[in-house]
Amino acid sequence: MSKEKVESPLDDVDAFMNPKQLEYFKTKLINWRDQILRECSDTITDLQDNQSEADIIDAAAKEADYKLTLRARNRDFKLLRKIEEALLRIDNGTYGYCEETGEPISLKRLDARPIATLGIEAQERHEREERTHRDI
Repeated sequence: MSKEKVESPLDDVDAFMNPKQLEYFKTKLINWRDQILRECSDTITDLQDNQSEADIIDAAAKEADYKLTLRARNRDFKLLRKIEEALLRIDNGTYGYCEETGEPISLKRLDARPIATLGIEAQERHEREERTHRDI
């Protein structure tokens, strides 16, 4: 049995952000967005189906669980905004380029964090500045 290497659009190094790569990231972002929307919808359904607990301890535990879930959904809503912004960058031709330097963001970084707007060096510099200002 021979192992055939499956070609990934990320393996194509001819041109940065070529149509195959753009389609790959667009699909990845849309799938991620759809997953988050499904999870949010499930949360809403769960909250609507909320049955009050007779036992005060069970009710308190359930309320604590809901608070954690709602906090996670709040983070998801912020993430949805970033996903939509990334999709807009794909449409306007700026996706994959560092907002600070204009240099291409590595494909490995984009694959791991498709909403990235900064290259590694710019992100590290940004984080160092945040730590410096936070520590003052």
